[in-house]
Amino acid sequence: MCFLFLVQYFAQFQWLQYLVVIMALFAFIGSILNANRMPGILGLVMMGVGIGVELLKGTGFSGISEGIFLILPLLCLITLAPLLSIPLKIGGFFKSVSHLLHNLLSQPKKMYAGITGTLFFLSPILNLASVRIINEFLEDLKLPSALTAKSYVVGFATASMWSPYFASVSLMIHYLHISYEEFILYGLGFSILSLVIGNLLFALWERRHPFAGSSAAIVPLDKADRYQLIKLILFVACLMGVCLLVEELTNWSMIVIVCLLAVIVPLLFAVKRGNWKRMPPLLKDFRDRNVPLMSNEIVLFMSAGMLAFSLKGTTVMNGVSDLLAGLANQSFFLFAFALILIVLCITYIGIHQIAVIGALAMQLSVVDLGVSNLAVALILLLSWAISMSLSPFSGLNLLVSRFSRLSGRSVGLGANGLHSFVVAFISIAIISLIA
Repeated sequence: MCFLFLVQYFAQFQWLQYLVVIMALFAFIGSILNANRMPGILGLVMMGVGIGVELLKGTGFSGISEGIFLILPLLCLITLAPLLSIPLKIGGFFKSVSHLLHNLLSQPKKMYAGITGTLFFLSPILNLASVRIINEFLEDLKLPSALTAKSYVVGFATASMWSPYFASVSLMIHYLHISYEEFILYGLGFSILSLVIGNLLFALWERRHPFAGSSAAIVPLDKADRYQLIKLILFVACLMGVCLLVEELTNWSMIVIVCLLAVIVPLLFAVKRGNWKRMPPLLKDFRDRNVPLMSNEIVLFMSAGMLAFSLKGTTVMNGVSDLLAGLANQSFFLFAFALILIVLCITYIGIHQIAVIGALAMQLSVVDLGVSNLAVALILLLSWAISMSLSPFSGLNLLVSRFSRLSGRSVGLGANGLHSFVVAFISIAIISLIA
């Protein structure tokens, strides 16, 4: 399906588009059978409502096909992006990351900075797999639940505001028609701001809730490990640089560029002598373990995308759009906080971010709002990051809840509520300057 979508992007055959849509529907059905109960039920409800609304609008199969095809780029992105973990495994980067984190165990503030910083670099290309990997490194150390909840959420959420390998950024670029080159410095700046605020708040929190560092033996960080960590930083920087260069030279969709790189980069690593023999087990693991693990995401992304597309132009969305336009004409702060609140309330009851943010991105008119595309994109991305951090039903929250042994509400509002509020307030103040 992903391969045919990429072919269709360049070939532009109508019959091939219908074929890819049919394959996507089969992928959705297969993923439903393999998904967890709650995501499966939510997916069926959202897909059913989306298809129902399209039928009521009189668009029939053509409208349904268009809605599914619009979400296919994001579906290909979340499916292919994990292939980039293969070069990291072959290069031995994970071992050095593990040594770095173990070396910081006796110093809670540095440990927090190490976890959030590592996730800042790994999450942009590995998505939720980065959290699983970090937890595997630290699982035997029995870190305090609060440290786990705060560091995992803050470190991971930063990537959703700047990485082209994330559905959030790709969605904004795709629907709001802004280039990644125009966006990257702002997105990266807000991510670093969130990281800094998270570390400062943790330092203040740790003063009131001190805990002793682990007594486990410290693994020295030798020269080879430092070299590997530098290579990891350069690898991530090169990936982003190539994305910008290819977009500048070709004007291709950023999602397509990322999907192509996710396939090409592992193949380039395999060409090196000795690496080719290590590829088959890693590819087999990707096929047999990674892809089935994405069933929940595939179900939620497809159904939420279909629902978002179907809501465009409806009475409900027109009312929301008029409300936000009225607030924007009065005050940018009112508009921004209302937008974040709408997204948070809807996602807090279990609706995926793509449904509400995708619908808003397709519906909002920057002309009516009197706000630039870039400012709208940044506010929507901020909404995505906050709702992902706070909603007890987000994939991040569910994963961190299991690792930290805390409830979803404790991980969200309990551990990260203050951080989200401070980041939102400061970010909106900054965005208002470019609105």
